[in-house]
Amino acid sequence: MVCDVCSKNQATVHLTEIIDDSMKELHLCEECARQKSAQMDQQFGLADLLAGLAEFGKPQGEDKNTLNMKCPNCGLAFKDFKKIGRLGCSECYTSFRRYLGPLLKRIHGANKHIGKSPAKITGDLKERIDIEDLRNKLQDAVEAEKFEEAAKLRDQIKELEIKAKVSPIDNKEGKE
Repeated sequence: MVCDVCSKNQATVHLTEIIDDSMKELHLCEECARQKSAQMDQQFGLADLLAGLAEFGKPQGEDKNTLNMKCPNCGLAFKDFKKIGRLGCSECYTSFRRYLGPLLKRIHGANKHIGKSPAKITGDLKERIDIEDLRNKLQDAVEAEKFEEAAKLRDQIKELEIKAKVSPIDNKEGKE
């Protein structure tokens, strides 16, 4: 596929741009993608978005001590993360975990990466994915103390495990 902008190079970057209710796909070569990225940073920086979201939904208990909290590895203060929207190192994820979890959940809908699956999954793999999805929902229901919902989810999991002939301990963590 050829780049939509220069029509010369092979497109290696594929973007979907949604403006209002209109969706437009762009297929770009690396050079045109760099130019588009620079334009987007000038119009609307990702750091600004993250900083705004961090401010919007700050967890209860955030105070001056929290804002002055620093990563022991790189020294980045939480207040600086809120300003620039970028973490300093991989250790920042651990240092600011309590505050990043809700932020990531708000941005992505979850704070755990699940990945993508092909649209036409069938058989054993689909059943295993469904069971894992229900287990995640069960965990969320228990954490939210929605025990009636949790009981229904537990029953659905048991039915699927019987149907799929999956052991109750046959999951990623190796536990129920």
